[in-house]
Amino acid sequence: MKHVKVYEEWLQNKYIDERTKEELLSIRNNAKEIEDRFYKHLEFGTAGLRGKLGAGTNRMNIYSISKVTQGIADFIKEQGKDYMDKGVAIAFDVRHFSREFAKTAALVLTANGITVYLFDDIRPTPELSFAIRELNAAAGINITASHNPRDYNGYKVYWEDGAQVLDSIAGPMTEKINKVQGFEDVKTIGEKDALSKGLLNIIGKEIDDKYIEKVKSLSIRDNIDKNIKIVYTPLNGTGNLPVRRVLKERGFTNIIVVPEQENPDPDFTTVGYPNPEDTKAFKYSEALGRKVDAELLIATDPDCDRLAIEIRDKNGKYVPFNGNQTGVILIKYLVEGMHANGTLPKNAAIVKSIVTGDLGRVVASEYGVTTFESLTGFKNICGRISEFESSGEYEFIFGYEESIGYTTGTFVRDKDGVSSSMLLCEAAAYYKSIGETLIDVLNEVYAKYGYYKEKQISLVLEGVEGKERIDRMMKSYRTSYPMQIGDINLAKSIDFLNGYEDIPPSNVLKFYLNDGSWYAVRPSGTEPKIKIYLYTKAATPEKAEANLSIMESTIITKLNSTR
Repeated sequence: MKHVKVYEEWLQNKYIDERTKEELLSIRNNAKEIEDRFYKHLEFGTAGLRGKLGAGTNRMNIYSISKVTQGIADFIKEQGKDYMDKGVAIAFDVRHFSREFAKTAALVLTANGITVYLFDDIRPTPELSFAIRELNAAAGINITASHNPRDYNGYKVYWEDGAQVLDSIAGPMTEKINKVQGFEDVKTIGEKDALSKGLLNIIGKEIDDKYIEKVKSLSIRDNIDKNIKIVYTPLNGTGNLPVRRVLKERGFTNIIVVPEQENPDPDFTTVGYPNPEDTKAFKYSEALGRKVDAELLIATDPDCDRLAIEIRDKNGKYVPFNGNQTGVILIKYLVEGMHANGTLPKNAAIVKSIVTGDLGRVVASEYGVTTFESLTGFKNICGRISEFESSGEYEFIFGYEESIGYTTGTFVRDKDGVSSSMLLCEAAAYYKSIGETLIDVLNEVYAKYGYYKEKQISLVLEGVEGKERIDRMMKSYRTSYPMQIGDINLAKSIDFLNGYEDIPPSNVLKFYLNDGSWYAVRPSGTEPKIKIYLYTKAATPEKAEANLSIMESTIITKLNSTR
């Protein structure tokens, strides 16, 4: 079997260190583990390279990092000396081996004569995007697994516009990566040599200061209640310093940080799965919130590109908002505030993913703001910015997706948990100053536009068998899907496999019902999951919720019938 052969080759390879070989020898009698580690190479998905830590071709380690980086170096060299000199900015998060992986990538690039700008310590993902543009770099690399469990890490690749690489770049870049056959093809250099040659440059505070100033420039209102009491958790990630700094410099006086989750912890001891989209991540925040009587709880994920919130209701209970709801609040605050200030462009545009809800579109349209759609992932959402800039027809003001990712303005071309935290706190403080909570604001939106309900479900199917079953599910659902859900008929179906209108090809199915509800099905690009996105709209919240339940039951039953 091929995977066994590759396993043995690693054991015999002189480039593999003894510690790694010991790890591989420890699984010699575990055929299933050997297969899972070696049946494929890690592949680029919606957020680059991501996988479990460990030895093997299907794992994140210095060897997979080295080979991928050599392929990227070959691609950059092919673009010419100017791109080599412009260089690559590299950041990393708090995870196990993130610093080592970042340094490994830096030394492979510099060995190839490519300039590198390496951050001196952990930084949030959006700052890496900002640094690429600020330094006029050709590309960027971010070592992070975002909100995945502690045994994961990842490798995101960005291009000169500050956004993650689109298929037009990722395709030929992947071809170069695939041509790096053995570890002997990987170039490397010592750190001292890289520094002495001026190829390796360490960056830090100077970029921090410029980034924070740009974030603060997004502020909409200053006459707000900055004494609003807010509990913040960075979930032991990179957000602690930049989020606290920007809120302090904006004048917020009542920010309390969860002490157990304040400092970096690659094991995420207090939370396990550090995804603030999961309300269990708010356990410590809620306890502290009750203790200090906080009105708002905010959380950023470990690389601080996502933001989740909970709001205290009139009974003292903390109510979580999902990504669609938070997006609507940010859109309403941003668009209404810019309109009031006279700063809303006449050709303003918002971009959302095809699996994000439509309520934000409805709110924005009241002020003449056009909403566009893209494929999932901020490389696609922010990829629209360059299109707008080239045509001059629209001006990008906001991008978001249901998975608690948001960005405002154009100086960051990725999700930005720092600027989103500032604007969300500013919105809460503004509405407090006029006697409302964010719950009040959301309910007013529902009362005006209709009751929108949503739910996202993930069926986790790990390993070789899981991947094969996910493939079977998508293939089966493509040709055999419900024509009716409850008493609601299917109105339209879209298969994005070959693209649709101005949306590029992707393995996504989307179904519209004749009452305005819709749902989508797609496999995750970075995790062993098949994802289902459910959306209903009705005249009452009870009806919307009932329709959601029927939709969930029907679709899950149909998917699970595929074995």
